[in-house]
Amino acid sequence: MIQPSKPPRVRAPWHHRVAATLVPLALGVMAALGLDPYGVWAATPVALAVLLWILARARDRRVAFWQALAAGAGWFALSLSWIVEPFLVQPEIYGWMAPFALILMALGGALFWAIPVWAAWRIGGGWRGHVITIAAALVLSDWLRGWIFTGFPWALIGHVWIGTPVDQTAAFLGAPGLSALTLLAASLPALLWRPLENRAAGFAPGTILSVLLIGAVWAGGMARLSNPLPPDRPTQLRVVQPNAEQHLKWDPDWAQVFYQRLLDLSASPGPRDLVIWPETAVNFLLNDAGAVLPDMARAADAPLIMGIQRLDGSRFYNSLVTLDRAGQVTGLYDKFHLVPFGEYIPWGDAMARFGISAFAAQQGNGYSPGPGPQVMTVEGTAPFQPLICYEAIFPQHLRGLNERPGWLLQITNDSWFGQFSGPYQHLAQARLRAVQSGLPLVRAANTGVSAVIGARGGLRGTLALGETGVIDAPLPGALPPTPWLRWGDWPIVALMIALLAARLMLVARRKRA
Repeated sequence: MIQPSKPPRVRAPWHHRVAATLVPLALGVMAALGLDPYGVWAATPVALAVLLWILARARDRRVAFWQALAAGAGWFALSLSWIVEPFLVQPEIYGWMAPFALILMALGGALFWAIPVWAAWRIGGGWRGHVITIAAALVLSDWLRGWIFTGFPWALIGHVWIGTPVDQTAAFLGAPGLSALTLLAASLPALLWRPLENRAAGFAPGTILSVLLIGAVWAGGMARLSNPLPPDRPTQLRVVQPNAEQHLKWDPDWAQVFYQRLLDLSASPGPRDLVIWPETAVNFLLNDAGAVLPDMARAADAPLIMGIQRLDGSRFYNSLVTLDRAGQVTGLYDKFHLVPFGEYIPWGDAMARFGISAFAAQQGNGYSPGPGPQVMTVEGTAPFQPLICYEAIFPQHLRGLNERPGWLLQITNDSWFGQFSGPYQHLAQARLRAVQSGLPLVRAANTGVSAVIGARGGLRGTLALGETGVIDAPLPGALPPTPWLRWGDWPIVALMIALLAARLMLVARRKRA
């Protein structure tokens, strides 16, 4: 028996194909305007609502894949535009890599949108079913991005709410909960659409419900923020921001200037029980610092925490050390979650034979990882958990400790991220860690933004980007452990998996009927 041949695919006119790519690309860019430093949070659910409508009603899963890839490329190109900045510190050497880095990061990130959309289409079930499965798959993809390939949970969809009362939801459901809320709000206009004569009016019921949903969560966040915070601890902090520009930081002549600036700022008048310097605050190794450690302690006139590099055998480490008032090292922490290609090269020992090294590491061919998260103590203050730079973007590192710290400390060198979006997005994620954990977070940044952050994410004191100075502030108190600290992201992850499984079973049952 001769089987009828499939009708040939009709290729859409070129201008339709261009529009089908450019519109999702523009929607991805528009959605990213909700992130810092833009902060136009309302743009995100609106853009995603239109995008979900387009993706769910695409001609087939291939078209949906490419449209999602375009939208993801727009989202990540704008949100990760700071990725070019590290390559411009030494433009004569690395500058040519900058555009390739942005393109690869944008397209690599876009796959975390395109693949879930393609998979959602594989489940089937009609265009309304596609809306549900695409939204759930994107939430899972946001969560997975924080783990796979060592993780990179930067510019998650839910991050658009940081700094608004909605971010208080993270104390219960984490960042994936914020992403789920955003995509639920974006889904409602399509899910409740009705084919009216005025097509736009058909979106009204879902749009109204979406606004009410965001309004209810906003009101809940305001109610939580209105509750009194615990009293400040008696410890008086001094956070030092030397403003050492990255292209000068390791210059031998300028390094002495910046070191003297650290001493002078630490010794400036004012009460302090603890002085904090940023990541890699000095240009020499801890191994060579014995003669000057007493000078640092004398300038601080208090226990001192600082970032410094060290050598152990043939291994270099990006470290944090604590000094007592006599300049003796009393505690040591080695950064363990390193930046791929920036602080280490995968298979680094083999790559070093060919002269390939991590360009952010100032010693050796790259850093070695430390043993993992830990809690440290300093005389006269509550125990704290140290986080060096990039480690603060990983919420999972705040859970599973043997003891709960009284506060979080992030030391960082955000001069690598430039002067625009990167440092502000990094600060925003630090604020979210405070909300999730119920712990205050103190942030010492080389060029800014340094901050003292309360246990609900509020900024208690800041030093602006590019400013030289200190923050003198009391250490904020801690809240009781949050639900997120107990359960992590798993309730939202389990809910999304259950939703996808239910959709899969429903579609399979309909096919058998």
